[in-house]
Amino acid sequence: MVVDVLARVSAPPDRTVLWDAEGAWTYAELAARVDERVADLDAVGHGPGEVVPVVLDADLEGIVTLLALWRVGATPAPLSSRLTETERDAARRVLAGVAGGAQAVLWTSGTAGRPRGVALTFDALEASARASAERLALGAEDVWLASLSPAHVGGLALVTRALLLGSRLVAVGSLEAVAAAALVDGRGAPPGVTVTHLSVVPTQLVRLLDVRGGAPPPPSLRCVLVGGGAAPAGLVARALDAGWPLALTYGLTEATSQVATAPPDVVRRKPGTVGSALPGVELGVADDGEILVRGATLASGYIASDDALFGEDGWLHTGDLGRLDADGDLWVTGRRMDRIVSGGVTVDAAEVEEALRTHPGVRDAGVVGLPDEEWGERVGAWVEPVDPDAPDLVTALDDFLGDRLTTAKLPRVYHVAPGLPRNANGKLDRDSVREALLAIQRTPRQAR
Repeated sequence: MVVDVLARVSAPPDRTVLWDAEGAWTYAELAARVDERVADLDAVGHGPGEVVPVVLDADLEGIVTLLALWRVGATPAPLSSRLTETERDAARRVLAGVAGGAQAVLWTSGTAGRPRGVALTFDALEASARASAERLALGAEDVWLASLSPAHVGGLALVTRALLLGSRLVAVGSLEAVAAAALVDGRGAPPGVTVTHLSVVPTQLVRLLDVRGGAPPPPSLRCVLVGGGAAPAGLVARALDAGWPLALTYGLTEATSQVATAPPDVVRRKPGTVGSALPGVELGVADDGEILVRGATLASGYIASDDALFGEDGWLHTGDLGRLDADGDLWVTGRRMDRIVSGGVTVDAAEVEEALRTHPGVRDAGVVGLPDEEWGERVGAWVEPVDPDAPDLVTALDDFLGDRLTTAKLPRVYHVAPGLPRNANGKLDRDSVREALLAIQRTPRQAR
């Protein structure tokens, strides 16, 4: 059942809920804007039982559209504005004919090749909001900078959390580091607005630290939630040395954002841990080190996929590796080999491999994630050419993939050679592919 989230808000109608480039918006003004958008949706026939793929940004228009779709009973499937048209078309094809009913559908690993949509319920979003509030001591006076797209589970959770808790948002759309740093410092923000919280992926944190040149944040900034990928130890140390109030979190789309979160005091005491499980969430670690999750925040299932969300043992098997220390705090030690997280964007290696194979000069390809201090991981590809003597295949692939894949999914390091490694069962030997790519002494490709 799709819930009208705005109707669940208990805050007074005249309370300011959002600031954007146009000024301040109260709950009453936001509701009126949503009603206008509802009329537009009604006019084109959007309504209950429908899944609607829609490009949304972290701005007033994106939030209004999201709330309006919920008000008419439709299920939004937010798409990032950074996706190529090819990727958006792939998502639309997968969603065609899918019945609505979930609160939202988000993607776990891209929207081309073999996408998997995750059906999130309102109950899971609400449980996530309440659990996050308890862990981070959130309240109605918090002002969050909307720094993540609603197409990212962290961005969607940020919007629903703010509305359900009665806190407020600064939503000005896509933010470069200079603009984000200015808003954090109070420069360029609406009069009287002080940002107290923001959510970032590790790459955004790198950019903020670079822009500020090691200067500490203002005392008004109480929490910087860092997720969407493992934060390198060097980055955590750099931010802590500069006085940033980091809260490290581990989460995934299937768990409606956060699973475990270490608030700033824990991060300062134990740098690198992502903390204990949020209230209502259970964490386990299998014998092979795989992180297991269950609890109230889990999604209802996948769409357009035969994959089951839960294992036969009742746990969500994340494919990520970690350990629990004596305090019950989680330390993430690795990611499953065919999933790459680059700059907070989850990349499905199989999707990139398939895109490479569609080039006429490529016989086969293997893709892995390579450690990167700035991006967390970067994409590396072993390409087996049709003609080993063909010149400039890498340049041709750059041009070829640029129109087919989002920037985060583009390979940054190539190894062009025959003999793509495979194991005795004929499956790709990703360990050997990774070793070969790490051994290449070539300058990494131009950073994004």
